[in-house]
Amino acid sequence: MCQLLAMNCNVPTDIVFSFTGFAMRGGQTDTHHDGWGIAFFEGAGVRHFVDHQAAVSSPIAELIKRYPIKSKNVIAHIRKATQGQVALENCHPFVRELWGQYWVFAHNGDLKAFAPVLDGPYRPVGSTDSELAFCYIMQQLRNRFGTERPARAALRAALAELTQEIAAYGTFNMLLSSGAELFAHCSTNLVYLVRQYPFDTAQLSDEDVQVDFSQVTTPNDRVAIIVTQPLTTNEQWTAFQPGELKVFVDGMPETQL
Repeated sequence: MCQLLAMNCNVPTDIVFSFTGFAMRGGQTDTHHDGWGIAFFEGAGVRHFVDHQAAVSSPIAELIKRYPIKSKNVIAHIRKATQGQVALENCHPFVRELWGQYWVFAHNGDLKAFAPVLDGPYRPVGSTDSELAFCYIMQQLRNRFGTERPARAALRAALAELTQEIAAYGTFNMLLSSGAELFAHCSTNLVYLVRQYPFDTAQLSDEDVQVDFSQVTTPNDRVAIIVTQPLTTNEQWTAFQPGELKVFVDGMPETQL
């Protein structure tokens, strides 16, 4: 199945270190070579890059590894196709507008016989179960809350119901963000860590690269990294529970703020 990566921070931060290791899983240290993508929130806008080439050999992925784009919320995905051909329109993450905000979504898993009725403005462009699920989520949120974004607690409750509904059709590990927070749902595999003061050195598991974060951060910085499998060998990663939905705000799970 696919690989997911997300970052949620309290200050704009670059994802170069984590993405460098993550991209190696797109054809070198793993077999996820059917495309990749990444989206960065910047203010009300989104920088969105996708490529149907393997991440390990993609010139666009090389750009991301060398260009320190700073963002408070980032979602990335490396694809191993289960539904839909290898094509640009099937590369995650996907982007849609709701309540005057961009929403970014990526999915790891396989949904069987998932065929919801889409009767609103949200339609898939590609042929993946993932984009279909995203359109369904957007439609249901719009139907439930209308034209105004609800409070985060109500939104979290609605997403908890929707993710459980969709997960009944198969594996539904997913990431979703509007740039204000980051939602992560686990069916099978998701882990996270929070980097904060006092910072230490981290060593990538997929590449011979390490960074001493104490040299590139301030004592006030806080960064949460969410990924399918741990990216580093010397940090403590926390596993999600199956069926769990977490909300990350300012670099930490909301319940711990």
